[in-house]
Amino acid sequence: MALAGAAAGERGLQSMVWHRLKSSVFDDCRKEEEWKIILLDDFTTKLLSLCCKMTDLLAEGITVVENVYKNREPVPHMKAIYLITPTKKSIDGLINDFMSKSSSKYKAAYVYFTDYCPDNLFNKMKSSCSKAIRRCKEINISFFPYESQVFTLDVPDAFYCCYSPTLEKTSDKDAMMETVAQQIVTLCATLKANPGVRYRSKPLDNASKLGQLVEEKLENYYKNDEESQIKDKNNSLLLIIDRGFDPVSTVLHELTFQAMAYDLLPIENDTYNRYKADGPSGKEREAILEEEDELWVKIRHKHIADVLEEIPKLLKEVSTKRKATEGKLSLSNLAHLMKKMPHFRKQITKQVVHLNIAEDCMSKFKSNIEKLCKTEQDLALGTDVEGQKVKDSMRVLLPVLLNKNHDKYDKIRAILLYIFSTNGTTQENLDKLIQNVQIESDSDMIKNWQYLGVPIIFSSATQQRKQSRKDRSSEETFQLSRWTPVIKDVMEDAIENKLDSKEWPYCSRCPPAWNGSGVVSVRQKTKTNQPDDRKSGSKLIIFIIGGITYSEMRCAYEVSQACKSCEVIIGSTHILTPKRLLDDIKKVNKPKDIVCIKDETRL
Repeated sequence: MALAGAAAGERGLQSMVWHRLKSSVFDDCRKEEEWKIILLDDFTTKLLSLCCKMTDLLAEGITVVENVYKNREPVPHMKAIYLITPTKKSIDGLINDFMSKSSSKYKAAYVYFTDYCPDNLFNKMKSSCSKAIRRCKEINISFFPYESQVFTLDVPDAFYCCYSPTLEKTSDKDAMMETVAQQIVTLCATLKANPGVRYRSKPLDNASKLGQLVEEKLENYYKNDEESQIKDKNNSLLLIIDRGFDPVSTVLHELTFQAMAYDLLPIENDTYNRYKADGPSGKEREAILEEEDELWVKIRHKHIADVLEEIPKLLKEVSTKRKATEGKLSLSNLAHLMKKMPHFRKQITKQVVHLNIAEDCMSKFKSNIEKLCKTEQDLALGTDVEGQKVKDSMRVLLPVLLNKNHDKYDKIRAILLYIFSTNGTTQENLDKLIQNVQIESDSDMIKNWQYLGVPIIFSSATQQRKQSRKDRSSEETFQLSRWTPVIKDVMEDAIENKLDSKEWPYCSRCPPAWNGSGVVSVRQKTKTNQPDDRKSGSKLIIFIIGGITYSEMRCAYEVSQACKSCEVIIGSTHILTPKRLLDDIKKVNKPKDIVCIKDETRL
């Protein structure tokens, strides 16, 4: 089994997870010149693929990677490492490998669980194959380091469990909250952080409930962790937020490269399957968008206009140095250059991949999205390009609804932005919009936002005050990218200790002092001579229940770059695209058996 992840270099979260795996697993069972097999389940396969390569595992004495669920040939002379989640399915796979001494697949088992193993499963394993087990530990890594400053718990079902009215006050929701809280604690443990926990008090109480669970589990973890010396809460802060706090950023068309590509192009599992490396007539290939790709990391947060300007410049530099091309630069010329100069192929391939993706984005943009973006920005901000207030939001919306080139998702996104801008609409007006656009079968994509605490039908009793935003009019930006995600305001306010204590209560009765900005008294000596080194500085951790957008992920990097003393790490139950979110919203009021939630409970 090949692991296609990034090398275990210095890349933030991914590097931290890899070093923790090395010390907790591989160093723990190391023996000179002794090769081992490693058994993984679906979760740990993805975990390793995000933070190491097969060559990294070879360096740790791992010669074979196997799936614990599948039938395998016995290798009785070799020892096996089981890096698995403490679920019934994974533990049954372990037990089946050691049903009897004569039929054991391996010489011995070194078992490492990603987090806490329930007593019933532990006892089942103990009674079935304890003699074969040389080591059994919980390593507390139950999240994915998706990027250097982004994590995901990979539990998309949490959206339904947390927001479905059919699961409100049920054991399903309670169990999901417990699981998510435990996963967040493993993130904090990996970061060696014991943060103060705050939550957004509106629009729902999910953040409050999850915050209390995390606070309790953090206290228990650090009380029971004998090796830990972490007691100081001043150095890190965890903010927990319900998804409904900023609905606009979830449906708006973003024009920064990563967000735009994942919104408009068929990218699945971070893989783009339709790019042509050998020109327009060439064969379609797949490209993996990952942290190991330095060019991708460099340009993913840039505006599409800047990307389209930068990549051809890089390509021209390469071809000019080698004097291999003349005249106009094109994909076919580059294909010819790559064939002529194999040693140069890899350097150019990455640039060609991203130029393909950028051009495909622009093709979609020019055909439909460009006019739509102006409408969306005016509705989201309530002002036009000149800064004049939008007086009639319906007049701004109508051209989009009448345009036959826009698909139903684009029209629904525009309708939602109109409703968000007016803080709800009348039932009569909503019915007319749904009828005129002929989206009756998908009307729940609009109506069900109410379950996220977002007002859809105007009511004086539930009317919410629109949250005030930072004035960013002086910041340089593109006309079709004027909107800034609300989370960026939150990050900046948190670092400067300006969050309102009523809107953002602490879970602890004795809240710690938080100094995210790194400002110290003149009487205090600075601990480091490197102000740009955030490794030992403050950490702001943001967790959004129900998914994060790529634009919100971008904000974590932008704010960290601007504030050298504090690193912002953002994460969620899963990562959203607008289409995926609308599909989830549509199902949120359906019965559980129709939605088909993946059930991997620890039974």
